[in-house]
Amino acid sequence: MMFTTPALRWLEVIFLERFGQSFRLSEVEHLLSMDLPGHEGQILFDRLDQVFHQSQSDFRCDHWEAEEEGYTAPLEARIPAPGSLELERPLVHLQGPKAWVHYDIPGLTYWMLTRLEEIGRTDLDNHNRFPATSSHAFQHDYLERPIVDEWLNILGQIIQRVWPQIELKKHQFEMKVSHDVDGPARYAFQGISGLARTMADDVISRKSFRSALLGPWIWMNSRKEIHPLDPANTFDWLMDQSENNGLTSAFYFICGRTDPRKDAQYDPEMPQIRALMRKIHKRGHEIGLHPSYNTYNKPDEIRREAERLQRVCSEEGINQSEWGGRMHFLRWDQSKTLKAWDAAGMAYDSSLGYADRPGFRCGTCHEYPAFDVMNDRQLRLRIRPLVAMDCTVMAEKYLGLGATEQAYEKFRQLKEACWKVGGTFTLLWHNSYFWKSEHFRIYQRLLRE
Repeated sequence: MMFTTPALRWLEVIFLERFGQSFRLSEVEHLLSMDLPGHEGQILFDRLDQVFHQSQSDFRCDHWEAEEEGYTAPLEARIPAPGSLELERPLVHLQGPKAWVHYDIPGLTYWMLTRLEEIGRTDLDNHNRFPATSSHAFQHDYLERPIVDEWLNILGQIIQRVWPQIELKKHQFEMKVSHDVDGPARYAFQGISGLARTMADDVISRKSFRSALLGPWIWMNSRKEIHPLDPANTFDWLMDQSENNGLTSAFYFICGRTDPRKDAQYDPEMPQIRALMRKIHKRGHEIGLHPSYNTYNKPDEIRREAERLQRVCSEEGINQSEWGGRMHFLRWDQSKTLKAWDAAGMAYDSSLGYADRPGFRCGTCHEYPAFDVMNDRQLRLRIRPLVAMDCTVMAEKYLGLGATEQAYEKFRQLKEACWKVGGTFTLLWHNSYFWKSEHFRIYQRLLRE
């Protein structure tokens, strides 16, 4: 057997959320059948691929020409088809009330959404992250395509041919913007020596003598609230942009210090942070958790920081129906971090994007329920895949496109891919990543156009 029973039940939930119908999946003698109780007809996947149940990236990737078989590809006509088995053509064979599909769409969905590829890997970067460059998607040039969504779109077309009398769920494009609050202020939380270093950086790196001169004055006038002239204090502007475009911003706060060199200089109990949280909540935006650097493999630390955030919010009269967030530095261990978020009672996580390349780490831009491969069970936690981060596209150490039209076009292409499959374009833009006027313009255009 390729699939466990819990995995099949989880895939049924995935298909229910995607198609709006309660299909039944069964595996018998190397065949996976997809049935719709109460209706005649069946879809049979007869080439189940063992590689989709392994943690590896070293296997082939074929391509399928959808239109040659009368199907409409949602993005490009040639759809990547990862797998160890050579594709049969035709790929789909309709025979009476049955459809035979010679590609393991459920297996691909399982492998990508569970991030099984990443479990136990040792080819990690200097932050112990599984990098995009190690992934099968990057190596075979489909990272910037939501291939699970593309294949489920094809499966939806097959479903309509087998069961033409049923109506499938239609999905509308959404955009979700979030902001990791690594540095809510450039000056407010500095000591004297830190302030001096920041002023020197203003002059040397940013070529801003004005900021260097204003720094001490802003610092002295940020005791209760972060001063409006602090260059990292873009919170009102970010909320303005979201409100002007019918969006809600989510701001994720660090609530611990497990590595003083990489974590924040603030604590959530500080008056400036309390005031900021009150303002965010009053304007109808979201507050979430950004667990500190060394928590990604420490469930108890994530739980303590989640409780700390919720306690401070409760003291400020801030109540939310759900709590979510994202890991600091996008540090993630699929065998541990997933369960830690779930055990902390969080509703969703939006960490699963790569730091070094933008795109579709999970192969999808649709939110979905998490599945714990290590313990073979569905979790309460939902995964909200991250598609693009500001520095991933623009920073020199990653894609290196800078604050240019080329960078905007890369963001726009990813957003368009999400639109074509009725998904969600999730954009992470730090409140402190606005030191050029071009950054403001790119962000505004992304929300507006």
